[in-house]
Amino acid sequence: MNDAATDTTVSTETPLPLTGERTVPGIAEENYWFRRHEVVYRRLAPACADRVVLEAGSGEGYGADMIARTATRVIGLDYDRSAAEHVARRYPSVAMTRGNLAMLPLRGESVDVVVNFQVIEHLWDQAEFLRECLRVLVPGGVLLVSTPNRITFSPGRDTPLNPFHTRELAPAELRELLSDTGFEIDSMTGVHHGERLRELDATQGGSFIDAQIDRALAGEPWPATLVADVAGITVDDFDLHAEAIDESLDLVAVARKPSST
Repeated sequence: MNDAATDTTVSTETPLPLTGERTVPGIAEENYWFRRHEVVYRRLAPACADRVVLEAGSGEGYGADMIARTATRVIGLDYDRSAAEHVARRYPSVAMTRGNLAMLPLRGESVDVVVNFQVIEHLWDQAEFLRECLRVLVPGGVLLVSTPNRITFSPGRDTPLNPFHTRELAPAELRELLSDTGFEIDSMTGVHHGERLRELDATQGGSFIDAQIDRALAGEPWPATLVADVAGITVDDFDLHAEAIDESLDLVAVARKPSST
């Protein structure tokens, strides 16, 4: 899978501002984070084919639009008014609505798949959100979740580094949260740097991520070489597998609502 599959249509829609709360496509300095999110959408999109899908926390909307290419129907849900209005204008393939993720505005057993990528770490009541996912899923329905790995994202800290995060999860904590709220876990994998990104880690003194964060915090123009390296990242530069999950960058879980007996 490569960038040739990415829609490159130029939109006249005003982009959402880059606040740090969500990733936005089409910005060279943001491309690493965008591709790191996009790889999960691409790998898990087949689970949404020919299904009614809810993306709970749809953000900018590029992921919901990607899923809509093969899904029967995609419902986008976000609490932020500007994001919801942006998605409704830019991505007509998505049935967009506003709502609280702790009280999903859908009837019970009405969707086949719930997608929640890079969102659960923003929520104050994660368990209540998952119980709501369980309610709206059909028996045997699937929950797809990705979230930063607390061990590597905010190492050695009790509180998240990202001010928009309320609680980050380690692999064991995500497993426990899903199980305690009634889900059966089909798989747990992690996002890792592939060969090219490992080379860039070495070039940047051990961490390509830290090099980007340092430049962003400095509030100065980025070196042209760093911009070029970041802008050149593709989804193929990331690996998604179950090995060494404690060392992964992001956690990716596929869970299922138990079937009726």
